Amino acid sequence: MSKTNLQSDKVEIDNSAQNVFTYLSDFRNFEKLMPSQVTNWQSTADECSFTINGMATIGMKIIEKNPNSKITITSNGKVPFEFKLFVLIDEAGENKCIGQLTFESDMNPMLKMMVEKPLGNFFNMLAQKMKDIK
Repeated sequence: MSKTNLQSDKVEIDNSAQNVFTYLSDFRNFEKLMPSQVTNWQSTADECSFTINGMATIGMKIIEKNPNSKITITSNGKVPFEFKLFVLIDEAGENKCIGQLTFESDMNPMLKMMVEKPLGNFFNMLAQKMKDIK
């Protein structure tokens, strides 16, 4: 197994850390952030599953919330690999914050080679969409 760590770009969001945290603490809001490659979206407040075209069906569950700074998400259900995803939010002045996604997983080198670039692109797209949180 090979340790895989991916980080999205840091994005400046014209909204308070509290508002962004509250929005992202509910998976039902995530659907609006998903790119068009995501299909079969299903969610409750703390769990979701979806399919990324050309890849696999992914299930996720929120396991920890640190108010206004960090949301910890883990893989859930049938997934091709176990992972943790961290949504990091840093206050950056009045009604501004910085958002970033960090992904950690242990996967075999072949799988890592196949998914590293598409996952990196996916997380960057998600981070960019965080700018649209109102």
